[in-house]
Amino acid sequence: MDSPRRRAFLSHATVGGLLLTPLAALLAACRPNNSWPPGMVEIHWDRDACARCGMVISDRRFAAQINADGGQVFKFDDIGCLLVWLRDQAAAHPWTSAEATRFWVAAQDNSAEHPVWLDPRAAHYLAQTSPMGYNFVAIAQPQTDSLAFALMRERVLARSAAQSAVRHGETHSRDMPDTHEQQEIPTGADFR
Repeated sequence: MDSPRRRAFLSHATVGGLLLTPLAALLAACRPNNSWPPGMVEIHWDRDACARCGMVISDRRFAAQINADGGQVFKFDDIGCLLVWLRDQAAAHPWTSAEATRFWVAAQDNSAEHPVWLDPRAAHYLAQTSPMGYNFVAIAQPQTDSLAFALMRERVLARSAAQSAVRHGETHSRDMPDTHEQQEIPTGADFR
């Protein structure tokens, strides 16, 4: 049935569709970039706070994240904050040792707009001033002066233990006898 009302409706719908197509394309271009790895939750720069220290996550070169399969997410402004948080919070969050738990750290050699994300356990680390003073930045490939994850973690946790001892007025030295016990992090098969 071809009625004048139907023809008018179809013509208006066609013209409206043609006019809305550029608008839809513009809106699609404005949506957030989907540059986040599968399973990672977007970090809202300059708004999200570090789960350990509470500082706003601003510097894309040092950000890190832990994401459980069940949906619990913790964001950090420094790989050191992630490691200290794991040491201090693993008992309260047993999912951190689950195989499905994912970890990310931003690579140093990324653009400001779209960070490259690495598994911190597979990354290598260079000494570089970082937001919270743990002073390591992740890189994808080893370099002459880079450290493997285990050595970087050991240094971060030793520094944290020494700083904690100073805050609590305890005597300490560079070779604190109980440092190695404080460095164990129950975080999954590959994180030890």
